[in-house]
Amino acid sequence: MAIEQSPLRRARNRAVGFLIEAAQQLEVSPVLKYTALSLFACRFWPSLIRSQEHNSNIHWLLQPIQESNLQLFALISLWISSKIHNSKALMLKRLKAWGDKVITDQHFTKRDFSEAVLNFEIGNAKTSFMCLEELFYQFRLEVAQVGKHLNFEACMDLMDLLYEEETMMLHCSSSNLAASILVTCYLITVPKQKWEFPVLSWGLLSAVEFSTACEEEEIMELVKSQLQKLNGGWQEHT
Repeated sequence: MAIEQSPLRRARNRAVGFLIEAAQQLEVSPVLKYTALSLFACRFWPSLIRSQEHNSNIHWLLQPIQESNLQLFALISLWISSKIHNSKALMLKRLKAWGDKVITDQHFTKRDFSEAVLNFEIGNAKTSFMCLEELFYQFRLEVAQVGKHLNFEACMDLMDLLYEEETMMLHCSSSNLAASILVTCYLITVPKQKWEFPVLSWGLLSAVEFSTACEEEEIMELVKSQLQKLNGGWQEHT
């Protein structure tokens, strides 16, 4: 039986889904998309919750907190991400035009977009996606021949699910999360007869640990959690 989510958590999860859809429609690169998800889900959202819990001043664009203004800040995450990664950032006009089409219950001006940027500290540490991308190519080229069977699209799909479902896994280190996603996708996408390691849970993790200096025990726990969620189904969004 699915655990009922709070209205605020449902709004958060819908905003993350909105961000993923925006990234697809605007055809941004994966690194831009996942940096935006990291900015929104791992920086902006926890900061917003802390402000609520401590009755701190909240940006006027978030008063009250509702789906439309969370969507605005999701788009701002994409805009900031494009400034970090692209020599030519996403045009505000294009971003706003797309937002005007899909955010139907509220109209935001260019000034609103500009003011919303001030709610972020622009700058970004190495994201889980960057770690995953590096680990994926290292695994394919240096660690195992069977790496050619590993599907990177499946890795990104799993990362999307982790962002859409508010999970504590997102709060572990970027390298550990990336390593666990790689192992999970190895288990579910590479045919068993192709496995090169006699005991996957130890052999592959040893290779991952050697490559990233991650802690094997934590990676194993993350892999177990991901497999349980994939096998048992994610909590229903109500």
